[in-house]
Amino acid sequence: MFIKLITTLGAAALIALSSAPAYAWEPTKSVEFVVPAGTGGGADQMARLIQGMIIKHDLMKQPMVVVNKSGGAGAEGFLDVKGAKGNPHKIIITLSNLFTTPLATGVPFNWTDLTPVAMLALDEFVLWVNADSPYKSAKDYLDAVKAGDDNQFKMAGTGSKQEDHIITVALGKAAGKKLTYVPFKGGGDVAVQLVGGHVNSTVNNPIEAVAHWRAGKLRPLCVFDDKPLPYKTRVTDTMAWSDIPTCRQSGIDVDYLMLRGIFMAPGVTPEQVNYYVDLFRRVRALPEWQEFMEKGAFNPTFLVGNEYSDWARKAEGTHKSLMQEAGFIAK
Repeated sequence: MFIKLITTLGAAALIALSSAPAYAWEPTKSVEFVVPAGTGGGADQMARLIQGMIIKHDLMKQPMVVVNKSGGAGAEGFLDVKGAKGNPHKIIITLSNLFTTPLATGVPFNWTDLTPVAMLALDEFVLWVNADSPYKSAKDYLDAVKAGDDNQFKMAGTGSKQEDHIITVALGKAAGKKLTYVPFKGGGDVAVQLVGGHVNSTVNNPIEAVAHWRAGKLRPLCVFDDKPLPYKTRVTDTMAWSDIPTCRQSGIDVDYLMLRGIFMAPGVTPEQVNYYVDLFRRVRALPEWQEFMEKGAFNPTFLVGNEYSDWARKAEGTHKSLMQEAGFIAK
């Protein structure tokens, strides 16, 4: 089975950070930065990094406050921003539950209810096992799943009927066996479950598991992309991100990339959108952002305007097909 989100590569413009530009509009009170996921996961980590960078480099005159609203697989956060029509002091960082949550739950929300601002990056997925497990490669793992009984292998993931669950179903189909999927609120919790040996595997994003990999607690088996990761600096004594083979190279024909992007409430003005586009351009030009991209092995694609909207429209269609195939569409 082959899963792929097609991306259009964009280039981030480097912005001079020494002087703040004059804006047609800028915030007049605190900005609420909504995370539609739990604490410790990839979206939460990215939001809090951005918040810290904005404070450190004095990029905003008003404070930015990160608020986690993970209820209903992120529906709580999406509906909150949807309901804040015309409010430019509320933004949301999105992952692919932007598409999966309304499809899986029937909640009255669609990504077009929000105002696109910018794609910050695309996040990778890696198949992880406990470092003490006998599986040295993705083939070892897949062969073990094939040889076992249905539901014998446990996969921890963030939420239900979302990205991790979709990939788990695809892995099961590749092996011809069902895996037991165990949902948790965030990627941080998911990694801890694997470190503790409570599950057999995860498909966590790199940033959610890298600390445990570096500590020798987890082992990466393959990356769900059509090419190896480009980052060659060693994470452990023996391996860099670029040393992880693709899952396709290991006989698992599954690719998947996840959105890390910013949206605003409906009904905001172009001047208000432009303020945040420029803010995130300035954030992405900082060395801390480049370090974060490498640490988390992100695909640093940056899109705004029509390119971003076009990407989201295609991604919605892709997710609808994947969700239908997995039987995850709400009836």
